[in-house]
Amino acid sequence: MSRSTIWRVLEEADLKPYRSVYWLHSHDPACAAKARALCALYVQALRFSQQDRWVICTDEKTGMQILQRNYPTPLSQPGQPEKREQEYIRHGTRVLLASFLVPTGQVGWTLSPTRTSEDFAAHLTTVVSQLPAMARYDWVLDNLNTHWSLEVCRVVAAWCALPFAPKTLERGVQRRAFLSDPTHKHVCRFTPTHGSWLNQVALWFSVLTRRFLQRGDFDSVEDFATRLCNSLELYNTHRAHPYRWTSTGQPLVRATPFSQTRRQQRHGRAWFSPRPQRFERIFYPPRPYHRTAVPLAANL
Repeated sequence: MSRSTIWRVLEEADLKPYRSVYWLHSHDPACAAKARALCALYVQALRFSQQDRWVICTDEKTGMQILQRNYPTPLSQPGQPEKREQEYIRHGTRVLLASFLVPTGQVGWTLSPTRTSEDFAAHLTTVVSQLPAMARYDWVLDNLNTHWSLEVCRVVAAWCALPFAPKTLERGVQRRAFLSDPTHKHVCRFTPTHGSWLNQVALWFSVLTRRFLQRGDFDSVEDFATRLCNSLELYNTHRAHPYRWTSTGQPLVRATPFSQTRRQQRHGRAWFSPRPQRFERIFYPPRPYHRTAVPLAANL
């Protein structure tokens, strides 16, 4: 069998044996159920916002380095890329605690040198004070221990006008059960183990990295904080938008039967390869993005 024949067979079957990627398996027995519940929550987030119910995704972005280049960065010119100096001066790091409002795409944030449970509880208090009054709040969090600490339980108990009994919340299982109680006004919904990609604020963190952090050049910690706050305020007022969440919690394309893969592709949720074939682009175009105008939060 010639090399061209092998190449043609692999190309038609969309197989690339020379490529490999890392992946992480979730050993959570309820992973599929939790994923479907979170996806359903995202799909109905806009309707929930019209029914006095907020869906909020919260997480931290740690280790943001405050770097100052030794020499100015020459901007890009015709035929020449931007040139960043390789050597830099470190001014420390900061942690950004952010809460992403799923219905509007706006962000509430707190900049801190640490990410302790006290910092996270203070961030939640700051975000709630800026949000309009609602009948219910759904918080999507990952499984970091600071997200279900005793300080968070104390804050949630005060919000829900519930008695706070630390002796009944000594274990992590008890705290998570208390925070996840669906009868409370503030309900915490934890992502599956190794399933933090289900938290929409991770998408926004990637945008922040590309637009602000990746090419940053900051003179000091104060300069970094000022420019970051200005950038986030500009984002909230002019660029904020909800994400078009298309995942339904079903397995990924490579682990899905061929018939279901076709069905996913018709809905714009999958391609067979990074560059789809011409007939695939004609018969299975991705769904266009429709930006929906929704009322913005008052102080965000």
